[in-house]
Amino acid sequence: MDTDSIHSGYSHHSNRSRGSNKQSERSSRDRHKSHSRDSSSRSDKNVTISASSAQPQQPDQGSAPTDAQDDNWGETTTAVTGTSDHSLSQEDLAGFGKETDGPVEKLNCIRFLPLALTLLLGLLVLVTPLSFLVLPQVLWPERLQACGTACEGLFLSLAFKLLILLLAGWALFVRPTRASLPRIAVFRALLGLLTLLLLLSYWLFFGVRILDSQEENYHGIVQFAVSLVDALLFIHYLAVVLLEIRHLQPCFSLCVVRSTDGETHHYNLGQLSIQRAALVILEHYYKDFSVHNPALLTAAKSRAAKHLAGLKVYNVDGAGSDAATAQSRAKIAAAARQRDTSHNELYYEEAEHDRRVRKRKARLVVAVEEAFTHVRRLQEEEKKKPPGDEMDPREAAQAIFPSMARALQKYLRTTRQQHCHSMDSIQAHLAFCITNNMTPKAFLESYLMAGPTLQYGRECWQTRQWTLVSEASVTSPLHQGSEFQLKSSDFSLVVTSKAIPHLKLSEEYVHPKSHKFVLQLQSETSV
Repeated sequence: MDTDSIHSGYSHHSNRSRGSNKQSERSSRDRHKSHSRDSSSRSDKNVTISASSAQPQQPDQGSAPTDAQDDNWGETTTAVTGTSDHSLSQEDLAGFGKETDGPVEKLNCIRFLPLALTLLLGLLVLVTPLSFLVLPQVLWPERLQACGTACEGLFLSLAFKLLILLLAGWALFVRPTRASLPRIAVFRALLGLLTLLLLLSYWLFFGVRILDSQEENYHGIVQFAVSLVDALLFIHYLAVVLLEIRHLQPCFSLCVVRSTDGETHHYNLGQLSIQRAALVILEHYYKDFSVHNPALLTAAKSRAAKHLAGLKVYNVDGAGSDAATAQSRAKIAAAARQRDTSHNELYYEEAEHDRRVRKRKARLVVAVEEAFTHVRRLQEEEKKKPPGDEMDPREAAQAIFPSMARALQKYLRTTRQQHCHSMDSIQAHLAFCITNNMTPKAFLESYLMAGPTLQYGRECWQTRQWTLVSEASVTSPLHQGSEFQLKSSDFSLVVTSKAIPHLKLSEEYVHPKSHKFVLQLQSETSV
């Protein structure tokens, strides 16, 4: 009876503690949600900048599997093949890398609007000089004077100038859109407005002075059209200076920091607006920054949560108005007292993780070397066969992939990279290495070292939707101390700019004979 009563008391106390812990967790989650909503509503100036095919990246769920699944994965499933007897079944291979599939959005047609306006304006530019030459021939041909040799020479000059203008305009303006900017490009809009103003002025002059009076001097009309083409060529030269040459000289040094892991890069840019600088930074981000891996950031959070979960606060005096505040203060004080021993746990956790990574890496290297040795043996056997019976590199990759799939997936799970590589991408890379006769080390380099973002599949870097947060207007130019952020779904890039200082070099003349000396040797007497 005594033991029964004691056990029932313990169970009742544990049930009450569990219920109180659940209620505290719910209240903390509610406070966190309300805090996140308040912080998200504080930003005053948020504009969105997206790439040419906008696709928002979904947050990665389940990217950090448990250790039990990591150690016991595929222990009871084997498939006997011609390469190894420690392989995977077809069901496991079919499920390899399924977590990388995500929704694909349709292309946004609004991004083609600037290109359509550019083509329409270019068509108007080409048609206008030709219209100046054709309309008098159609409306009053009997009153026009004959075109002499000088006039025919102007026809030739006009034709070549129009061809040069067409090619130059195609090279400068007709380009695939790299991104959809939040605001209009100031210089492009200024150039378009200047071109429209020039065409309107020439059309008004042509209508008032030539169409109304039915000008008979056709040589003057041709010179009028040639002057229009000359003015358009000068506008194109101005466009080259403003759009391509002006920002080439570096004026600012921009420091870009990723908010999650603190990876930092520096870039020197010229005189650009904030939105153009943000576009240049994003282009550099995809080739310079390593791929963002949110699974590597969960270790610190889980460690802090584990410390706080191990703390229990008992209210002896009963519930009061300051019970929640006192409980939080007690937890903070207890966590501060445990701070002296937490570094030991961190040290041993990192040492154990490094040991597991080295162990899995050694197994992976051995498995890949054995697979490539088998491929070389198969290639030597294929040389002896008729030309029609040779194995395709894709088939060879599919044949040897099961022998290394288990070691590779365990290594990717240990290093938390399983969401970055799918089974199809690994097989394609393996077939590429076999086709180009690469070594096992060249094949493993993509998985042992974290590379730039663009080296991975499109599903890993489809963070197309970026939000540009800036206190200043995004069309304003960069200046000393400019700060803005580029936010994506799960991290942000914090950018600060500093002006490159003015450098002053002085010259110091060194006479050619100033560094010469004479060595005088003194004779010594023998003792």
